[in-house]
Order: sequence, then structure tokens, then C-alpha cells
Amino acid sequence: MYRRSLLAFFSTPAVAQTWPGGPVRIIAPFPPGGSVDTIARLLVPALQASLGVPVVIENRSGAAGALGTAAAARALPDGLTWVLVFDSFATANALNPQAGFDARRDFAPVMLLATAPMLLTAPLGRPWHSLGEVAAAARAKPDTLTYGTVGTGSLAHLTMEVWQQAAGLKLIHVPYRGGGPLATAAASGEVDLAIASRVGLGGQVGTRLRALAQSGAKRSPALPDLPTFAEAGFPGVAAEAFWGMLGPAGTPGPVLARFHAALAAALADPATRQRLEEGQGVDIVASSPEAFAAFLDTQTAEWGKVVRERGIKAD
Repeated sequence: MYRRSLLAFFSTPAVAQTWPGGPVRIIAPFPPGGSVDTIARLLVPALQASLGVPVVIENRSGAAGALGTAAAARALPDGLTWVLVFDSFATANALNPQAGFDARRDFAPVMLLATAPMLLTAPLGRPWHSLGEVAAAARAKPDTLTYGTVGTGSLAHLTMEVWQQAAGLKLIHVPYRGGGPLATAAASGEVDLAIASRVGLGGQVGTRLRALAQSGAKRSPALPDLPTFAEAGFPGVAAEAFWGMLGPAGTPGPVLARFHAALAAALADPATRQRLEEGQGVDIVASSPEAFAAFLDTQTAEWGKVVRERGIKAD
């Protein structure tokens, strides 16, 4: 009853008109240095200019993003707390029914911010220069090559599961606690392969890491010379990382609309757009709330099925 009365209070026109009355908090449910943290911080200057209040990024990592996401689900729906989720959000409930939130019931979708192909990479010291060469090496010595991802159940992990099945391979999965730790491990050669978006790999591609293939259904405009998995001989293997903004369920419609407008303005800002597209290699989407909700439904169904079929469990 108390929460319902709060919802009614925060839905009044007066509250919507005075929002935001204080600092806005965006929870990044992964460690600093990863793609979620990077994208959130790139949005801050333009968001602050649009909203006229401080915008604070709060890193609350743990349980493959579930801890910070659950904290956002429990926050008051007053428009002062939001969460920037990564693609692992789509598999959170299939992977861990005790995650502490319902991915669709407990949140109000705001915007699909961006997508990006994932890059399968190898340290420059490894001998492979193509996906075919990796496949041949993996077939010659099953269960010896290692690959790193940002965590169990991430789309990177599931994409590699799909690829192994399609190619008849057996690799060893090494999950890390976010993009920062993965990028460090990949650059040092701690794993044979690493798969993540370009932003998730922390600028190591082309300097310490060699990109072998990209995971999108078609080549990203940012990577016109890099073949897709399908072009490298593995049709049916396609996925993209994504980043989206959510609020707690019950956030008033006018507040959602204003925050959506502020995000749209931030993504349209030339300097912010350049940093994201050219600097981080993401493809800006800036969807409507309704389109993001439909996207999440599709992603949850598709990748939840992969989790269940392969019996993947949270670490």
C-alpha cells in the first residue's frame, strides 16, 4: 500500500513538472573500464546540459550485472534513478531465476541506445589471422584453446556456444567480471581468444589484439573490412551487443518522456555522437520506449532459449 501511494504521488502532474529536483543517478551494473561504464560516462556532459542537474554514474557490479540491476528495480520510481543495461540483461532471468528482479515486469524501458558487433580477437602473439585458422586449430586440439568473455550468459558467451556447435568445436570458456578485466586479460595474452564489442575491449584492437571476425548479421560501417562469422563460413552465427536505459516500473510517463528526450538530445550532440561512433565503434539507435520493449522481448526469447537448451547456469 505504501509503495502504491508513492506511485500515485510520483505520477501527479506537479511532480512531473518539477522533475528533476536533484541529482540524477545512473547505475552502471559493471566495473569501471567496461563498455557500460564508458558509454554512461560519455553521455553525462550532454545529459547534464539538457537536464540542468548533476548526473552521477554509480558502479554497482557483481553477479554478471544482476546486483546493480536489482538495486535499480528496488529504487523509488521518482525519475532520479536509472540503470544502463548491457546485453546480459536479456538472459538474466533464464540464467539465474534468483537474480532479484523480473527483467520485464520490474522496469520501464526508456531507450535502446546503441548496438555493436562483437569482435572475436586474438593477441598479436597468437598465430591465427582468420576464423578458419582458429577453427582448424581448435579441431586439431579440442578443449585446449581458451576464450574470454565479460561473463557467463553474456551474448558473447552464447554466441561462442552457437559457433562451437555449428563448427564442431570444443573451446574452454573463461568468464571475467566485466569488460575492464577482460580487456586487460586479453591484451596480456592470458586467454587465446577474447570476444566483446570494440568498446568492451578498451581500445586494444589493432594494437595488442587482432580482430578475426565480427558477429553482426552484416558488416558494421565502422568495420567495413572485417568479415562476419557468416562470411567466414559459419552461417547462422549472428548477434550484436546492445546497451539500453531503463527506469524502475511505475516511473511517471511525463518523466520517462523527458528523460527520453534528454537521451535523444545527448545522442544527437555531434561531439557525443563522434565519441561513441568513431571512438567506441558503436552504432547509435536512439529508439522509442515501445521499440526498446519489443526488442527486449525478442532478445529475451531468443537467447533465453539458448541458455535453456545448453543448460547454462550462473557462476
